[in-house]
Amino acid sequence: MVSLKALYDSIEAKLTAAKDDNDVFEARYEAQLIVSRAIGADYRFTVLRDPDVAATDEQDAAAQEMTLRRLSGEPLQYIFGEWDFYDLTFAVGEGVLIPRQDTETLVELVADNYLKDGMVCADLCSGSGCIGISLSRRCKTEMYCYEKSDKAMEYLRCNIEKNKYKLSGKVTAVLADVLDEKIVEAAPMFDVIVSNPPYLTAEEMTRLQKEVAFEPEMALFGGGDGLDFYRGIIKLWTKRLKSGGLMAFEIGETQAEAVAGLFRENGIEPKVLKDYCDNDRVVYGIK
Repeated sequence: MVSLKALYDSIEAKLTAAKDDNDVFEARYEAQLIVSRAIGADYRFTVLRDPDVAATDEQDAAAQEMTLRRLSGEPLQYIFGEWDFYDLTFAVGEGVLIPRQDTETLVELVADNYLKDGMVCADLCSGSGCIGISLSRRCKTEMYCYEKSDKAMEYLRCNIEKNKYKLSGKVTAVLADVLDEKIVEAAPMFDVIVSNPPYLTAEEMTRLQKEVAFEPEMALFGGGDGLDFYRGIIKLWTKRLKSGGLMAFEIGETQAEAVAGLFRENGIEPKVLKDYCDNDRVVYGIK
């Protein structure tokens, strides 16, 4: 048997050796997460309490197996099978986009400034459901989460069930292509429409980070210029937005001007919101 401290040190060393010099802190953080996952407790508190506490053979094996997967480039979120977003935990894995902190900018904007009890809302290209489900925690809304991928839909339904006792509103998963005009025509009228659609360009898809390449292309690729879903959604779904209703998108950090232009073409005056890293992250407007 090895001590937890020795186990952590060995994993940190492996991760550090595989990363750039600038990622040393990230390697330390990931090593802590892996060991914590393996032992079922917070590594930091455990080691502070007893630096020499021994790892069981099962804990050692689990930590080593997770480390090997991480060294292959697999995201920690997929390795763990879940990830926290906006104070909720979401099941994730192969076939669904990983919830990211950037997206919390969109959720905070809508939840803090526009969402009210009784509203009917849509989360388009919902994926894991992290946006729609998080918003439904805040208010008694009727939320429709639209998703095209069968695999992502499994996670969406799982996450609705996983978080149902924490929600204030009702969430309905809808398996559908949001760019299908028949789907749009059959949809109710909405007070709020939000989306984090695929928005990477063809050029960006050729230089994905190793971790991002594990995520489904369907959830990443937004057409040659990255704007296909913005064009389609704004054109089709504006007709399902009530007068005075909000439409809001997460965007890539260079897409604000282009997406704002699409809003104006469809009669909505846009605003742009930056994330906590001072990058343009959300374009939104009132019909």
